[in-house]
Amino acid sequence: MHEDHDPVRRAPSGACDVHFHVFGEPGRYPYRDPKLRYTPPVAPLSSYLQTAARIGIERFVFVQPSAYMRDNDCMLDAMATMDPAVCRAIVDVDENAPDAVFDDFHARGVRGVRINVSPVHPHEPGLAARMMPRIDRMEQRCKDRGWSLDFLLPGWLTEEMLPRMAKLEVDYTMAHLGMFLAKDGPDQPGFRRLLDLLSTGSGRAHVKLTGFYRISRTPGYPDVPAMIRALVRTRVDRLVWGSDDPHISFAAETGSISLYDLFCSAVDDDADLRTILVDTPARLYGFAPTGASR
Repeated sequence: MHEDHDPVRRAPSGACDVHFHVFGEPGRYPYRDPKLRYTPPVAPLSSYLQTAARIGIERFVFVQPSAYMRDNDCMLDAMATMDPAVCRAIVDVDENAPDAVFDDFHARGVRGVRINVSPVHPHEPGLAARMMPRIDRMEQRCKDRGWSLDFLLPGWLTEEMLPRMAKLEVDYTMAHLGMFLAKDGPDQPGFRRLLDLLSTGSGRAHVKLTGFYRISRTPGYPDVPAMIRALVRTRVDRLVWGSDDPHISFAAETGSISLYDLFCSAVDDDADLRTILVDTPARLYGFAPTGASR
C-alpha cells in the first residue's frame, strides 16, 4: 500500500525488518496451498524496498509466505538479486529433506525454518502432539547449522507449545506477539506465560513485533502498545520488529509505515529501539556488527 507520509522516527543505521514477504506473478510462481484463505497480490521486491528505504531499513529477513507452502523459489529468486551481506531468509522445508537441500539453502543465506499453522486455526485437541516429530527433527537440523525456528501459531497453540519451546536448544521466534489477542491485554494467562518464558527461560525465545492487525480488530490498533510495552519491560533484548509487508486482505487500509509508527510510539527509548531493530537481529540472523566491513 502506498503511504504519503514519512515515518515519525527514522530507523537507526543497521535496522532490520525480520518479517516480510514477496509475491510474484502467479503464472511464474503458482500458489501451492489448496486451502488458500486470501488472494495474494503481486508484490515484487522493488515495491517493498521503496517503503523500507523511507523507514531506513538496511537489513532484511525474507519469510516464506504460506501461499507457496514449501516451494521457496519466489523468495529465493528475489533474495538472489540483493547484496548477500544484508539479507537472510526463513524457509519452509520438509524436515527430512536431504542434507544437500539444507546446505544449498544455507549457502543462499537461509538462517531459519518456519513452523506454520494458520493463525485462525480453531482449537484442535492433539495438534500440538502431532507437531512434535517435525519440531524434534527440525531442532537438530537447525542446531547443526546455527539456524532458528520461526513459529507462526494461533494463540491457543502458542500457549500449548510454550513448555516444549522452553526446552529448545536453538534460538526461536514467535511471530505476531505469539498471536495473543490484544483485546485481552498483557495480563491474559497465555501472554503472562510467554513473559515468564522470556524472563526466566534459556534466553533462546524471541518475540516478533509484527502483524499488529492480526491480534487487534480495533481501528488504529490502540490496544497493541500495551502488549509491546509489557514485552519491552520483560526482555527488550529478545524482541525484533517486522513489517509483515504486504498486508493483503488482513488489513488493506494499513501500510508498513503506519505500523512502524505504531511500534515506535510504544518503544520511545532510542536505546531500546536500537536493540530491537539492530542489535538483536544482527545476533539472531548473523549480520555483521554495525559499521563492520562486509
